[in-house]
Amino acid sequence: MRSRPSCGPCFSSLVAIALVVCVAGCQPAPREDRAGADAALFGPADIRLHPFTAVKDFDGDAKSDGVEALIELQDRFRDPTKSTGTVIFELYDFQQARPDARGQRLAYWRAPLLTLEEQRARWNRISRTYSFQLEYPGISTNKSYVLQAWFEHSGKRLTSQVVLERQDPDKGDAGTNGGATATTKPTTRPTTTTAPAPYQPGTRTPAP
Repeated sequence: MRSRPSCGPCFSSLVAIALVVCVAGCQPAPREDRAGADAALFGPADIRLHPFTAVKDFDGDAKSDGVEALIELQDRFRDPTKSTGTVIFELYDFQQARPDARGQRLAYWRAPLLTLEEQRARWNRISRTYSFQLEYPGISTNKSYVLQAWFEHSGKRLTSQVVLERQDPDKGDAGTNGGATATTKPTTRPTTTTAPAPYQPGTRTPAP
C-alpha cells in the first residue's frame, strides 16, 4: 500500500507565507510618510496678526515702548498651530484714504522661531499665539500705524497686516505689558531704502 505524502511541510510553508504577507501589510506607514502627511494637514497655511496686537508700555512707566504683536499661525482647518520659521515685522506710518495704507517705513524687526528656547520664550498658551515685544521708543498712541508681519517657513512666505488705530488721547501713552516674556528691538535704524542688517542670535537686537 502506498503511503500518502505528508502535508506537514506544505502546511508549515503556507503558514509562514501568510505570516510574511500579514506582517508586510500590517506595518505602520514609515515615519517620514506620516510626517509628510501631518505637515500637509497641520503645518502653517496662513498667518494672522491677533486683534490684541497693540501699542504697549512694557515696563510700567506710563510711556509707550513699542508694539506687542501676537502672531497666530493657522493650519488648513483654520485652527491655531505651531511651527518653526522666522517672523519679520515692519512698522509704517498710516496713510488715510489711500489704496495702500502704508506710508514711510519706521522700523524693522526679525525674530527666529527655530530653537526650543525661542519657541518657549514666544509661545502664549492662553491665546495660542506667538508673542513679541517690538521696541520702538518713538511710538505714540496718539497716531495710527500699519504693522505688517511675514512668516518664512520651508521656502514659503505668509503675510498679515493690521492698522494700529490711535487710542484715546486722554489716556496718554500708558498700557499694560500683557505678560510677554521677550523683547525685540529693530534690527536697523528706521529707513525706506537701506536693506536690513543680518539678525544676530538672541532675543534682543541692536537698538535703532
